[in-house]
Amino acid sequence: MKNVLSCVQPTGDLHLGNYFGAVQNWVRIQESYKCYYGVVDYHSMTMPYNPAQLRENTWKMAFYLLACGIKPENVFIQSQIPEHVELSWILSCTTSYGELTRMTQFKDKTDQLHETDKDAFVSLGLFAYPVLQAADILIYHADYVPVGKDQEQHLELSRNIAQRFNHQFGKEYFVHPEPLFTETPKILSPADPTRKMSKSLGEKHYINLFGEEDRIRKQIKSAVTDTGETTAGEMSAGVKNLFELLRACNSMEAHNSLMADYNAGALRYSDLKEAVANAVVGLVNPFRERLAELQADKKNVKTQVLESSAEIRKRAQQTLKEVREISGLTSGR
Repeated sequence: MKNVLSCVQPTGDLHLGNYFGAVQNWVRIQESYKCYYGVVDYHSMTMPYNPAQLRENTWKMAFYLLACGIKPENVFIQSQIPEHVELSWILSCTTSYGELTRMTQFKDKTDQLHETDKDAFVSLGLFAYPVLQAADILIYHADYVPVGKDQEQHLELSRNIAQRFNHQFGKEYFVHPEPLFTETPKILSPADPTRKMSKSLGEKHYINLFGEEDRIRKQIKSAVTDTGETTAGEMSAGVKNLFELLRACNSMEAHNSLMADYNAGALRYSDLKEAVANAVVGLVNPFRERLAELQADKKNVKTQVLESSAEIRKRAQQTLKEVREISGLTSGR
């Protein structure tokens, strides 16, 4: 089986955009590939954070992934596998400063920090984390990485680093990871359908995948429909987003019926919102139920994740042993 690696930062809630954009696909491909799914807590240290909150969010994200259908044996917590950091240092010595200065996310995150504090501290970790991201991928010899178009730059850097390491040491050791593109719906903010659903915009801009039913229905009921910026005969971004949610939830009967009403000029937004709310609640309720089951057995579930991390670490340790030999580092007895 080909190897697949994908990771998520433990930044709090999972929302519908995360699920449809990534996690749903991760669940699907588990039968076709050898999958490694990491909760990357080291990466969360690149921005200001609270230590206790980081630890809590790391476990929360692991439980979320399991509740969505990720197999326990495929999940690891990054900080349980310190070989990621050692490989990152070795790879940083085959990465140019110029390459990192061209990474757009460093500028975006720096601007985000400076929006609230023009003198905000910007860490070296934030600048260099793409190398750690490359280490996350290469340490498992990932053949494919499920990515969106906005993440291609980071994967290209990983490929460049792999190629340079192989060339520098005269050995075709690292594979060149390829993107695994899949059709994923683009879910937008219910409060501002011109922007991508995102936690960074605030609570009204995302729908929590494990949220309470009343909260979800209220958010969809208040979702923006018309903004007054469309031309005659063009579907507004808000209405299009609601139809996209119906399609993403596989509620095609309601989608097709309401689309017929729209085309006939007879669509009532209240009917559309009610159908979307029903579809979303129908999607998330099983996740919430499964999460409650996992939380009721919290100690055993945590043990399971730690054991899967330890098992996956064996692959990382083998890679580090070989990389140390190739790059001329001393080996132990």
